[in-house]
Amino acid sequence: MYPFPQSVTPAVRTHMDAQTAFLNDMSKSMFRSFQQMCDLNIQLVQTLVEESTLASQQVLTADRQSEMLTAAAARAQPTTEKLRAYQQHISRLAADSQVELARVTEQHVQNTTRTARALVDEVARTTAEEAERTIRNQQEAMRNASDPFARPNGESKASGGNGEARNGQQGAQQGGQQAMHAGQGGQGGRPAGSAAH
Repeated sequence: MYPFPQSVTPAVRTHMDAQTAFLNDMSKSMFRSFQQMCDLNIQLVQTLVEESTLASQQVLTADRQSEMLTAAAARAQPTTEKLRAYQQHISRLAADSQVELARVTEQHVQNTTRTARALVDEVARTTAEEAERTIRNQQEAMRNASDPFARPNGESKASGGNGEARNGQQGAQQGGQQAMHAGQGGQGGRPAGSAAH
């Protein structure tokens, strides 16, 4: 039913192993980058919570309104610096992730390309063999369909039977002629339309 055998060929196995190794390394690299991004986010949130806690304590302990404004303004500058540092860390992480992904791709691309080429060559060879086998089977089926009475040695049954059929036809013609002559002779030379009284 399928044009290819169901067993896994060595070329398919090698290509699948190369693809799996490539995808595993890419996944590890992406997971590492994601983990670093999560750690950076957790660190930022912890820092912001600590800063807001300190700011709220200073605001609550302030006696005058001017002290509250001074405390809030004093905390705004460090928060801005921390957000700027966070943005730089994200940019560095993105650049490092791209470098890591490029390294992994470069490391695996030659092996994956080689195994893919071997797989394509094997599929092409197998397809050509299957196509040739199918063409031979179709040609044999057409030969059998065009002469259904063919014998294994190449003679057709119809040609062997034709001689017998011809002999039978010749015998029937000769018998019919003899019967006609006999019928004419039995009437004594009278015309066929006259009757004897």
